[in-house]
Amino acid sequence: MTIYFTRHGETTMNLQDHISGVTDCELTERGLKQAEELSQGCAEAGDIDLIICSPLKRARATAKAVAKRINAPIRIDPRLTEWDYGEYEGKHRTTEGFAQAKREFGVKMKGGGESLLQLAHRVYSCIDDIIKTYPDKTVLCVCHGGVCRVAETYFNDMTVEQFSHFFMGNCELRRYEVH
Repeated sequence: MTIYFTRHGETTMNLQDHISGVTDCELTERGLKQAEELSQGCAEAGDIDLIICSPLKRARATAKAVAKRINAPIRIDPRLTEWDYGEYEGKHRTTEGFAQAKREFGVKMKGGGESLLQLAHRVYSCIDDIIKTYPDKTVLCVCHGGVCRVAETYFNDMTVEQFSHFFMGNCELRRYEVH
C-alpha cells in the first residue's frame, strides 16, 4: 500500500508568515497554481485511487484541483485538520514562546489549543484507519504542515531536533510505502 501526504497550496497567512492552524483561509492565486502543479504530478504518478482531505478550505481547494485532474473521490476526515495553536492563531511565526510551545509535546497550546500529543493521536489514528480500510488502494492525504510533520514520524523515526526543524513546502508531495 502507498500513502502520499501533501500540504495545501499557499495562503495569504503563509505569505505573511502568520500561524494559521485551525484558522480557515483561502488559497492565493499562487496557491491555486501550486495545486494545479500538484495535480499534474499526481496524474503523472498515475496510482492515486482516493483522496482524504482536511475539512479546512485551503486543503479542500487543493484536493479539488487534484481530484478534478485524476478523477478520484474525496473523503473529508477532520483528523487531518491542522494543529490548533490556541492563542498563537493569527500571530506571526516569530511570536515569543511559539517555537518553544511547539516543542512541549505534552502541554496544550494556551488559549484552548491542542498539545502535540493530541495532534499525534488523531493523525496516527487516521493513518491506522486508512491502512485498515484501504489496504489495496493508493491514498493521497491533503492536509497541513503540522499534520505532515506528525505523519513523517509515523513512517520514519525523528529526533526532537529533526522534528522541530521538519518543513513541508506548499503542495510538496511525500510518498510512504506501508508494508
